Amino acid sequence: MAACGSAKEAGGGGTMTPAGTSPGATGGTGASSFKIGLLLPESKTARYEKFDRPYITQGVATLCPACEVVYANANQDPNQQQQQVDSMLTNNVKVLILDAVDAKAIASSVAKAKQQGVKVVAYDRLAGGPIDAYTSFDNVQVGKMQGEALLNALKEGGDPKRGPIVMVNGSPTDPNAGDFKKGAHSVLDGQVTIGKEYDTPDWSPDQANTQAAGAFTALGADKVIGIYSANDGMAGGIARAMQNAGVPKGTPLTGQDAELAGIQRILLGTQTMTIYKPIKPEAENAARLAYDLGSGKAVQGATTVDNGSGSPIPALILTPIVVTRDNIKDTVVKDGFWTVEEICTADVQAACKAAGLS
Repeated sequence: MAACGSAKEAGGGGTMTPAGTSPGATGGTGASSFKIGLLLPESKTARYEKFDRPYITQGVATLCPACEVVYANANQDPNQQQQQVDSMLTNNVKVLILDAVDAKAIASSVAKAKQQGVKVVAYDRLAGGPIDAYTSFDNVQVGKMQGEALLNALKEGGDPKRGPIVMVNGSPTDPNAGDFKKGAHSVLDGQVTIGKEYDTPDWSPDQANTQAAGAFTALGADKVIGIYSANDGMAGGIARAMQNAGVPKGTPLTGQDAELAGIQRILLGTQTMTIYKPIKPEAENAARLAYDLGSGKAVQGATTVDNGSGSPIPALILTPIVVTRDNIKDTVVKDGFWTVEEICTADVQAACKAAGLS
């Protein structure tokens, strides 16, 4: 899936691309054309370029064929993202769809946008500052689901306090990471023994690998009975550390994002579960909110959230889904998130067959 439009690069401290333009067309409701800035945080995680960007671009094109989506990716650099906002404001965007690298650091840019009459939709992460709307998943619920899956897996092996677990949380600059952590702790606290816990800068798989390796050395690789990983990227780094340290195969390991490698690890038995957050409805929500704001329509959210800016923010919140070996076919495959061909590479073929995927 590729975003529509050209690949012409613009200025502004990062990659900025016009996408989904259709000069001279009119919007689905007769609205005049306008520019929508789309700012995504990084490209290491597969979802942003493969799913979020094209789904949002397609959603905008459906609602407003004459609108132009101007795209920028911050490559996990908050300063670069602030420069990209400045460049988009200079480029006369009317609305920003913003997935913040650093929710607090971007607040001044959000305030600048408001001063210039530009609306801001916080996407996936609740940015600071006077944003106008928000769409994401119930992130505390994500953490609860991860915690419950880990606790259930630990109970299958006996007393969940029979040994320590390791917790590897996400980036301290990402408010979602705090929500995942809060949800996981609400389930795990008092039920397990947390031997080591880390917050991982930039969601780095390499950092997670280093942290996990240190934890296994300190606690004893044969003593650790489970690992909480806040997402699949870090779970990949942790899985390597588990193998290198000699942590027994089948030791529970959580994840999130339903990344291809995470799904494959679940089939191979080196990861227990992941959280699937269907990106298409989230992206379509963002496109709808941006279009309504740019068209001067009142935004209706099913609920409201508070980011500390002083006003309730209309929000569209979606429900995540737990994926295990037993429901891969009925979730990520059924939705076309991943195909059987993508999942069942040569080294996963036998596991796919055993799971009924091929």
